[in-house]
Amino acid sequence: MSLTREQLDTLKQAASAPFPFAERCGAVVEALEVGYCRMRMPFEPNINHVGTMYAGALFTLAELPGGVVYLSSFDTRRFYPIVKDMQIRFRRPAKTDITVEVHLSDDEVQRIQNEADANGKADFEWECELKDASGEVVAISRNVYQLRKIGM
Repeated sequence: MSLTREQLDTLKQAASAPFPFAERCGAVVEALEVGYCRMRMPFEPNINHVGTMYAGALFTLAELPGGVVYLSSFDTRRFYPIVKDMQIRFRRPAKTDITVEVHLSDDEVQRIQNEADANGKADFEWECELKDASGEVVAISRNVYQLRKIGM
């Protein structure tokens, strides 16, 4: 799938506020390409009772790129994504804004598309690192998604 810079910029804006919960968390898409996105979750308003980032905010930041990468990589008129499984391992307290980057290679995007075309669905997964402002990994998540054909 090929998108123009204007189309990617439009998707980037739309993906920064996909639904009210994510919008309230303040998550934003900082970079977007086909098969790639970088997102940031601000420290405020996501502070918990001990002064670190709320675990649910970190989990949300680990999950959101699945939908953003879907928007930039697959035909939204023919397919939709679902989360099949997620695991997150918290490594250290998050005390700053947090970023996450997700990348699917062109070959992987094509594999997923081909499998979904042939079978009506295709699983795909990745592991991502959530990093604080100094680049320290605060959490690692393993995400399993499925691309499904609409009307299946």
